[in-house]
Amino acid sequence: MKPYNKNLKQASRDLRNNMTEAEKLLWARLRGKQILGLQFYRQKPILNYVVDFYCPAANLVIECDGGQHFTDEGLEADRIRDQRLTELGLTVLRFDNGQVLGEIDDVVERINQSCLKESP
Repeated sequence: MKPYNKNLKQASRDLRNNMTEAEKLLWARLRGKQILGLQFYRQKPILNYVVDFYCPAANLVIECDGGQHFTDEGLEADRIRDQRLTELGLTVLRFDNGQVLGEIDDVVERINQSCLKESP
């Protein structure tokens, strides 16, 4: 079980109710155990972060990044976040919103390949 911050429960719920178009599209391909029969969760609190998607069986976090992630501050915050999540034994996959919206099959294939490496 990964560290869960109960103080992020409402923020997580709000994010689930206000997903971006890229997140909605990717969620449609992850939900219902469509990838290797694995369960994914959306907007899951881990440590002091709310990750976009999380698959515990594959120790996988998936992030859909909008423009704010590509500023100097955003890149540094993501670097720190990814390092902390990696220290928990998680693999972090990042896709920008354009990739998800324009190349969804390629994104899903990368997720599939990552799950094959990580799942028991």
